[in-house]
Amino acid sequence: MSVRVLLWYRAPQGEEQAVIEAFHLISGKLAGTPGLVRSELWRPAHDPADFVVMSEWESRQAFETWEGGSTHKADTSPLRPYRDPRRERPFMLLDVVAAY
Repeated sequence: MSVRVLLWYRAPQGEEQAVIEAFHLISGKLAGTPGLVRSELWRPAHDPADFVVMSEWESRQAFETWEGGSTHKADTSPLRPYRDPRRERPFMLLDVVAAY
């Protein structure tokens, strides 16, 4: 089954556009990554400084292969300064167990 990865970010006041630009930069680098189905940047309507990146992967193995690879940290570094400091864990890995 596929997996989804959620990552939480928080932009300092006035830096919301920098988060969006970092997402686009990373997405360009990850285009064509084996197993990556898609990636989206979400922002809650009630707080424009909060962001969530959702990536969909064909399988947990595909995600773990990419995550353990040599380019993972460098490719995703533009968003790292914006990790949400209010969260104990900055990400969540979710297995899809049912879909319609």
